[in-house]
Amino acid sequence: MRHQAPRYRRLAVIAIAAAAAVAMSGCAATSTPKSSSTMLAVAREDTATFTKNFNPFSPNAVPMTQQAIYEPMFVYNPGKGNTVPWLATGWSIAKDGLSMTFILRDGVKWSDGKPFTAADVAYTFNLQQKLFSGYSYVSSVTAVSKETVKFTLNRPYSPGLFEIGAQIILPEHIWKNISDPTKDTNPNPVGTGPYTQVNSFQAQSFDLMPNRHYWNPSGQKIAGVRVLAYAGNDGANRALVGGDVMWGDQYFPDIQKAFVAKDPAHNTYWFPPTGATWSLGFNTTKKPFDSADVRKALSMAIDHQQVVKIGESGYTHASDCTGLSDAYNTWRDKQVVASCSWTTQNVKAAGALLDKAGFPLGADGKRTFKNGSPFTFDILVGATSTDLVSVSQIISKGLAAVGVTANVKSEDWGQVVQSYQSGDFSAGLMWSNLASTPYAFYSGTMGCSTIAKGTAPASDNFPRFCNAEVDPLLAKFAATQDPKAQTTVVNTLQSIFAKDAPVIPLFPSPAWGAYNDKLFTGWPTKNDPYATLSTRSPTTVLVLTSLKPR
Repeated sequence: MRHQAPRYRRLAVIAIAAAAAVAMSGCAATSTPKSSSTMLAVAREDTATFTKNFNPFSPNAVPMTQQAIYEPMFVYNPGKGNTVPWLATGWSIAKDGLSMTFILRDGVKWSDGKPFTAADVAYTFNLQQKLFSGYSYVSSVTAVSKETVKFTLNRPYSPGLFEIGAQIILPEHIWKNISDPTKDTNPNPVGTGPYTQVNSFQAQSFDLMPNRHYWNPSGQKIAGVRVLAYAGNDGANRALVGGDVMWGDQYFPDIQKAFVAKDPAHNTYWFPPTGATWSLGFNTTKKPFDSADVRKALSMAIDHQQVVKIGESGYTHASDCTGLSDAYNTWRDKQVVASCSWTTQNVKAAGALLDKAGFPLGADGKRTFKNGSPFTFDILVGATSTDLVSVSQIISKGLAAVGVTANVKSEDWGQVVQSYQSGDFSAGLMWSNLASTPYAFYSGTMGCSTIAKGTAPASDNFPRFCNAEVDPLLAKFAATQDPKAQTTVVNTLQSIFAKDAPVIPLFPSPAWGAYNDKLFTGWPTKNDPYATLSTRSPTTVLVLTSLKPR
């Protein structure tokens, strides 16, 4: 499975069950698609059963809620680095950076036939601020007219354009009557998306049928979307190979042989390394993980090449000491990269650094903490992510070579995330923020303002690492729209990351995606990256509205 920061809530909670794979015989739709063969069947490997919950505020919302039912004002496509107008056709930032204006698409209706207006946009953001204290930089949202909405900011904040534009929008006339928007399951959703009508909902499958009021009917060439639940990568991969589903975006080992070779004319995958960075993160409020030297030493003990070659089947490459995903290649500072030393395996140097830090190697080949107890800790990882479990085992083996015992503890992802949120952990595999600039990445790995206060659960910066130099730099980045000035700031942030090693970056996650095109054409590819092949990203709606039956 793969995680992405929810767009409605930054609270990163993953609901994953652990049961048997779906029974395909129980998936017959009762609606009126053109034919059952034209339904687009999509696999989800991170949940074995669905609960009828289409509340986009809920961490337990079913797949496709934020992709097929609700829509944002624009879609940022990391595949090409471009922004696609969606519910908005244009936007601008005031010269002083203190306001943003969006012009909405004309003729958009909700799936119940009511008109979509700027009032819906204003309502959505006001509700967000009321429920989750989000968008702190927004002081007011005003529907200037039916088609124009203005955001007034309390400070210049250039990353806000991406955050605001990517926010999915809710219908005011529906949600204003819901007493508790955080708990309502929203079983009959009303959205502007292409596939909004829920049909044949079962524990292991459900169908989304076309929105008959969709603003872009030419983008509704498929009869509907059928989502199927699987308890892990293996089951979803078997379904893809067997033709039970046409589209999946889970890790797939040896995919060329196991999938493509089975039907080279139709089976395809595309895994560009433009996803979030996966890292080994530590709870830096605990000793010895508060020490940069210790974190660097542990990194040098790891065979980073084996991590990507074996753990990720060679689909990506090892990270450098900037921590940046390939989605940020244009920002990468080559001088910082040239200085990287701690993201390459060097067991001798790792041992020497641990010796220097005061963690001696005993006669038994084991190191001890300064109180004499064994240098041992757990690495948390989600059990359903077989690739990441393998990565953790490779890490454990590398650490053992320098006398450190790291036990791989694979659990339900929900449990893992709860541990990250509460701070009840020592180490674990973690994913980074991913946005249009590196701002969110460095904010989430080094920003003091992103550390949870008191006993509040963390929604960002799970390692709880803070460098006091970072927040002023991030503020400087946010206050300007000048690319040169922003580049200067990001270069400094890269240098700080390389110096502090707040986490051990392992690899940029491939943007997973594989499909069979026997029934549908129009898929994004390396040569036509109009979207990624993810089934759960903001670009998913671009795919849903581009596919055509053969």
